[in-house]
Amino acid sequence: MTLPAALVAELSALLGEGWRTDETTRTANGGDDSRRHALPDAVALPHTREEVVALVRACRAHRVPIVARGAGTATTGAAVPTQGGIVVSFARMHRILEVRAADRCAVVEPGLRNGELQAALQPHGLFWPPDPSSFESCTVGGNLATNAGGPRAVKYGATRDNVLGLVAVTGAGELIRVGGTYTKCSSGFDLTRLLVGSEGTLALIVEATLKLAPRPQAQAGLRAFYRDAASAAAAVSRLMAQPVVPAMLEFMDRRSLELLRRNGSDVPDAGAMLLVEADGSHDALPDILAALGAAAEGDGLLDMDVAQDGIARDKLWAARRALSPALRTIAPGKINEDVVVPVSRIPELVAGVEALADEFGLPIVTFGHAGNGNLHVNILFHPDDADESVRAQAALPRIFELALGLGGALSGEHGIGLSKRGFMADAFDTATLETMRAVKLALDPDGILNPGKLLPE
Repeated sequence: MTLPAALVAELSALLGEGWRTDETTRTANGGDDSRRHALPDAVALPHTREEVVALVRACRAHRVPIVARGAGTATTGAAVPTQGGIVVSFARMHRILEVRAADRCAVVEPGLRNGELQAALQPHGLFWPPDPSSFESCTVGGNLATNAGGPRAVKYGATRDNVLGLVAVTGAGELIRVGGTYTKCSSGFDLTRLLVGSEGTLALIVEATLKLAPRPQAQAGLRAFYRDAASAAAAVSRLMAQPVVPAMLEFMDRRSLELLRRNGSDVPDAGAMLLVEADGSHDALPDILAALGAAAEGDGLLDMDVAQDGIARDKLWAARRALSPALRTIAPGKINEDVVVPVSRIPELVAGVEALADEFGLPIVTFGHAGNGNLHVNILFHPDDADESVRAQAALPRIFELALGLGGALSGEHGIGLSKRGFMADAFDTATLETMRAVKLALDPDGILNPGKLLPE
């Protein structure tokens, strides 16, 4: 689309050098890690919330789309400006406004990177639990938009569980404040949790009050190998049923282990592997680790390693970190979608994925956050092979169908964006979708915020 001249003049005057229409900047802000790309008509880089309010009001007056952007590390296309308009980059709103150690919270702007926040909190003995794999580069705003998770979510929760309050600009151009620096509230609708995970379709978050956790004194890990996925899943159920909650609980299927061995990792021949992390005080950690180890034992266990110092723990986790890069050695094309099922249904999910891999003649590798039932299913193919590409795209809806049929959901942490939007009608009934649309209409009456994402046509 061509931006109205009056809008261009208004926003250029408002933002100064923060108003960009050059092709280099537009191209750099047109895609994300989904490998989708669309060119916006302009990029806005506001410094203040007042500029965001003015920007949204101006765009609403001209019915121009707005797409909020963090660092572009998302995998669903949620930040791709498919209808043109203006990408609002929060790269210049990246301050830590306040660390309130006594209240265990921090007030930050959305462009702050997750890794920078964690480094700033370390001297206070605190951390923010969400830990997506892209934590060094992803932004807090992006974490909020997608309700990002990561391995620690099994104990500490995902982003939504670690946010106390927000300041945001709705699609109507109104600045709203929800939540606060308190941890308990029974006052009105919980708009904080509503906005987290809404993928920029309801409001643009300009400030967040984050719930922090004390940094544990000590950590230890164990690695358990099992005969098959069913044995590993039974162990997951045992681990989650006893009083000690693991800090992390990761799963790798048979194909994952085969791939790691082929790439030189020191893992034995097994049907599945669990990586379990424990954290706590120095005094409590041995008992915590013993309880987790006892729960990991059982039918189908082949071998188990325990690591109590940092170097040994890093060695245990090296295989998990090596897995994503190793996927590229099978095929350059990868469709990476996360689904979530009840923990007890993990064996059926893994078996179903293996059957689909055989049916479509493609390698499909499954691994992820077993404690939450949130697994990453990676369909691997050669993009220059038309037949493989068609088969890969045909396998994708069958994976979503499988997860939904097991009582699961389309995503546990990546979100919906573009890649899963077409399946929302399979995941929710008409009345539920209409309720979501009513919420969207109330907060974004002209539909200018991230149009064409999340909700189906």
